[in-house]
Amino acid sequence: MATASMTGVHPDTGRWAKQGMVGGIVAGITFAMFEMVMAALMNGADAFFMPLRMIGAMVLGSEALAPGYSLATAALAGAVVHMVMSGIFGMTFGLIASLVPALARSRGALVVAASLFGLILWLVDFYVIAPAAGWDWFPNGTNETVQFLAHTVFFGTVLGLYLDRVRASGRNA
Repeated sequence: MATASMTGVHPDTGRWAKQGMVGGIVAGITFAMFEMVMAALMNGADAFFMPLRMIGAMVLGSEALAPGYSLATAALAGAVVHMVMSGIFGMTFGLIASLVPALARSRGALVVAASLFGLILWLVDFYVIAPAAGWDWFPNGTNETVQFLAHTVFFGTVLGLYLDRVRASGRNA
């Protein structure tokens, strides 16, 4: 029977991955709410759902950005895609944290690393993946300050704080 030490897998890797996924979804919700409120504040109430339209357009096509396109369809697609990606990104960071003992032991290191992870997500997603996929509305149709705050603070920092609370409580669920 293979043990964790034999396979090179940290015994808490599954727990960190699971909690990373949950934390990613929690952080994804705070991120989305921040984005939606900022869109409305900066561009008027009609722009409130534009962040979800933009994400939905990844799977529905750029026509989902048009005002005449069904808001319910675009927003639902955007919410589903956003939550799935948030969970995957959270799980990825959870796996990284499980494999780096300094992150798994230190609140400060965990929160800073998660915040940097959020920053890297923004830079890679918006300036590498989006242009390559033809999703030019991300780098060209958003405010960089808002995106920096959304990804770094409202996703990364929230994810790090969530994982720290789970770590500190010893919860397994």
